[in-house]
Amino acid sequence: MSFTVAIVGRPNVGKSTLFNRLTETQEAIVEPTAGVTRDRKYGTAEWQGKEFIVIDTGGVVANSEDQFEQDINSQVKLAIQEADLILFLVDGREGLTEWDEEVAHLLRRVRKRVLVVCNKVDTSDKEDLVNDFYSLGLSDKIYPVSGNNGYGTGELLDDLAAYIPEEPEEKPTDLPKIAIVGKPNVGKSSLLNTLIGEQRSIVSEVAGTTRDAVHTHFKSFGRELILVDTAGLRRRKQVEDDIEYYSTIRTIKAIRQSDVCMLLIDATEGVTNQDLAIFHEISEANRGVVILVNKWDLVEKDHKSVKQFTDEIKKRLAPFTDVPILFTSNVTRQRLLKALEVAVKVAENRKQKIPTSRLNDVMLPLIQAYPPPVYKGKEVKIKFVTQLPTRSPAIAFFCSTPQYIKEPYQRFLENKLREHFDFEGIPVRLYFRQK
Repeated sequence: MSFTVAIVGRPNVGKSTLFNRLTETQEAIVEPTAGVTRDRKYGTAEWQGKEFIVIDTGGVVANSEDQFEQDINSQVKLAIQEADLILFLVDGREGLTEWDEEVAHLLRRVRKRVLVVCNKVDTSDKEDLVNDFYSLGLSDKIYPVSGNNGYGTGELLDDLAAYIPEEPEEKPTDLPKIAIVGKPNVGKSSLLNTLIGEQRSIVSEVAGTTRDAVHTHFKSFGRELILVDTAGLRRRKQVEDDIEYYSTIRTIKAIRQSDVCMLLIDATEGVTNQDLAIFHEISEANRGVVILVNKWDLVEKDHKSVKQFTDEIKKRLAPFTDVPILFTSNVTRQRLLKALEVAVKVAENRKQKIPTSRLNDVMLPLIQAYPPPVYKGKEVKIKFVTQLPTRSPAIAFFCSTPQYIKEPYQRFLENKLREHFDFEGIPVRLYFRQK
């Protein structure tokens, strides 16, 4: 999934409300005060089996001398640059304003598809509120919607989904795609160059030097795969959040297109919140992950350093801790080939199919010995276990009352699966269904 949709408009037209509606979250702060959304916020949405990235932006104020509003405008322009399709949101209750005209002028210079969406149209008898906005000349169709109650969003999403290209079927013979991900300036491009033995990606101490994902066919040392160096943004005279955010959007795209991610962590800085954010993106996308603690040659260490660092990483990653962790250096080439070997193994783990008979032979005796706790006086009986036919491991447990199986017992089952089957580096989804 890499199709990106940006929601753009003047302040206080309901961009964050629509963002929450499309992503089915409450991540964006909704407040009837202009300027609440400062930075771009991204999320994922799905419609008709197609996934896409949604970017919520701050309100555009053209020709402003206010530094705060100028920073917001810079953020919006970056979101527009990154998007494949733009939702231009206007306010049907207030009608066409001079600020809407300014935003429209900005979008006319962008050679990208723009859908004009008229928000705050709660019912069908208010759809005539869209008429004023045809004069903008950006679209032959105006979409009346209500981000608040969902009116009209189905038709909008139907048309939006039609513009998202079909993703090709994943072929069993496809080479494993290994994405090199991490925050800016952690050594991603240096790792790629070192592995392939040439200057494939530009290396600089300036964060965000790589602009686009670089795909490289790697065939050496008995391995054949696709390496993907993830992109950032060349440093500008903007706040650093611009660089980090742009890099994160590109990283998400690379994650979604990969089988396994090698997540680089800077050994001199330790695990940061940005590292954890990328790790959770990998986990939520159900991709494999290998953690490389890079720049290990720059750390003063003793015989306890590796264990202490490993324990700290797993503590921060909990509850998903069944992850390979290697300590590497691009300068000394320490464990780089080992990292590739482990990444390929994790890719194989992600594709493994466990026979149903084997799953039941292993799991049912364990469940019988440690059954789910009685809930509201009712016993939960698990009778059958099978792996679902999905691209990443998903295990279904058929039981009498699945709604009574709580998270602690789900963790118990996942831990037992990991003890008996090799799911290292792979998120495992568990489903509980009525028998």
